[in-house]
Amino acid sequence: MTSVTLAGPYCMTNASTGSSQRPTFGTMAATHGTVENSTPLVDIGLLILRIGVGAAIIQAGLIKALDFGTTVGFMESGGWRLPTFAALMVTVAETAGGIGLFLGVLTPLAGCSVAGAMICAWAVNVSQGAFWSQPFNVPFLLFVGAAALMFTGAGAYSVDARVFGRPRWSPRIAVALLVLAFAVAILTWILLNGTNPIHFSSAA
Repeated sequence: MTSVTLAGPYCMTNASTGSSQRPTFGTMAATHGTVENSTPLVDIGLLILRIGVGAAIIQAGLIKALDFGTTVGFMESGGWRLPTFAALMVTVAETAGGIGLFLGVLTPLAGCSVAGAMICAWAVNVSQGAFWSQPFNVPFLLFVGAAALMFTGAGAYSVDARVFGRPRWSPRIAVALLVLAFAVAILTWILLNGTNPIHFSSAA
């Protein structure tokens, strides 16, 4: 006699024997196509992460915007070409990107903006001494947070979810924008700074 397996949401029954067994994770995934991993606690965690990363980046951007002359002077003293343009780029990227992450609006794009700015900020920090003296600095941590949000999305408590109905975005979008962030940051550093930020010994 040919056995027939009847699959339900909570058990699988073999028609020939009448025996039942609980489905495994792989069986559920195969039966239903996808497994919903989102929970209110996950969304609260994403909200906390967004507030932390977004607030820190907004502060950094507003400090530069409210004292823009000092920002330009810092870029000029650091050897940046076109210091006014460079200062404007980082100010807009941090302020706009920080607001985007804080509110959870167009989160992958906001994360891309913040990630690119933090790559350059990381390079500025590590260029001041031996590379291994502070590789995991504040810009590094903010980059990690922004990059993570690009992949996870902003969660349910966000503008993306409430207005666009997209608490999460396609992984392809996240990957493409992360690559773009690296490309723009590296190109910006090469064209506007042009120095090697990584040193394996402290300056004499």
